[in-house]
Amino acid sequence: MKIVIVGAGFTGIQLAKRLINGKNDVVLIDNDDEVVRHASNSLDCDVIQDAGNNLETLEKAGIKDADALVCVTASDEINMITCSLVDAVYPEVLKIARVRNYAYYVDTASVEKDEKNVRPLYGIDFMVHPDVEAAEAIVNAAKHGAIADVMPFGNEYELVRVAIEKGSRLEGQQLMSIRKITDRPVIVAYVEHGGETSLPSGDTVICEDDCIGVLMLKQDIPEFLKLCGTKLKKIKKIAIVGAGRIGLIVAEKLIHRKSNLLTRLFNKNGIPTQEFVIIDSDEEKTKYAEEKFSGVKVFCADVTEEGFIEEEGIDKYDLVICATHNHEMNIVTAAYFESLGVPNSIALVGNNAFGEVARRIGIEVAVPIRDTVVDSIMSHLKGKAVTGVHTVNDGSLEIVEVTVNDDSPVIGHTLRDIAESGKFLVLMMQKHGDDEYIIPIGSTIMESGDEVVMITTAEANGHVLKKFGNID
Repeated sequence: MKIVIVGAGFTGIQLAKRLINGKNDVVLIDNDDEVVRHASNSLDCDVIQDAGNNLETLEKAGIKDADALVCVTASDEINMITCSLVDAVYPEVLKIARVRNYAYYVDTASVEKDEKNVRPLYGIDFMVHPDVEAAEAIVNAAKHGAIADVMPFGNEYELVRVAIEKGSRLEGQQLMSIRKITDRPVIVAYVEHGGETSLPSGDTVICEDDCIGVLMLKQDIPEFLKLCGTKLKKIKKIAIVGAGRIGLIVAEKLIHRKSNLLTRLFNKNGIPTQEFVIIDSDEEKTKYAEEKFSGVKVFCADVTEEGFIEEEGIDKYDLVICATHNHEMNIVTAAYFESLGVPNSIALVGNNAFGEVARRIGIEVAVPIRDTVVDSIMSHLKGKAVTGVHTVNDGSLEIVEVTVNDDSPVIGHTLRDIAESGKFLVLMMQKHGDDEYIIPIGSTIMESGDEVVMITTAEANGHVLKKFGNID
């Protein structure tokens, strides 16, 4: 694919790196001299110093032949105007805009188009809002007991990141031996060892302090966690620190979302039956939260004040979600509550580097807001056959969902025949016409219309997607 990116800030650079690793043709545009110099020195792609909302500049970058335009400048208005400009001249180009102003944001992916030729709203195919993406990731972790990184697939399966504790029955075992330890259907998607994340093989040995990504049925998670030396945590009391936009989105989704975890917390009217609090030091924000969430305790207080914590019993809560816009303070606050005995914490952080720091000091889940944005954009760029994408830790591995189309070369072949060691693993499938996912075996035959969930290396991603979905 050829992608034109307008904006060479953190998101633009990270997105370009991911796309370049996937063997895509990338052109980056920015009008800042220092930013352009940095991008030119760190990326193997064309970098143009000019205004990205200029049609002449865009045509110089090759927008006419591009598959997609991604606008991630610091200005929402420039991002939206640039997409609208390109849509007016080159409507066939996929257009994605990052939008930070919530007043501008529209969930364009959910907007139904009644007529085939109706143009997308504002000429933007997909809007990506950092706060919305981060809030969804936090909610997903919270409703799964703050295990860590969790990806749900269908109604039955989940991919869970689990730490191997000392004395675990899995410690020192080769992956091929797991079948002898448990009869539950599980598949290990990746292994984190010594700071590196890689695709495993049957000979891979699981060590103490390793983290593994395991795909399994939801009901099998508690038993498998025991094998790893840990257990599923019960969340009955939740405290959200931060009544800003992200905190409010998280609160709204937790209160109104019906899930295995939270149906115990809320009655049929969405009113909490057990303790759920929102805390912020800003009086205006807490007043708004109090009006928005009737029946929820809202405190205007400094969450680090020991007297307040003791008086309200916040240290007795099961989960603290730190979701302020001060990412460093989120890490400090989450670590502080962990030191007081709160068993689970989720911290909103800037990027994966801070996420790793947070996990190393005992914070169960760190949600990197910038990387969730890149993930969201990547999922839209993968093509119509790809229905989802998720980065594993440092981006060296990606989990993608892809539809096998009529022209795919894998049709009629078994998984054993199409396997490429070290490049990808097929984790699960939804056979064409079926409603449920299955964990396939070596003799499973690929058919057109099958929905396939796989994990690939970043380098092999383009090759693998072309193999399964015939993506150019």
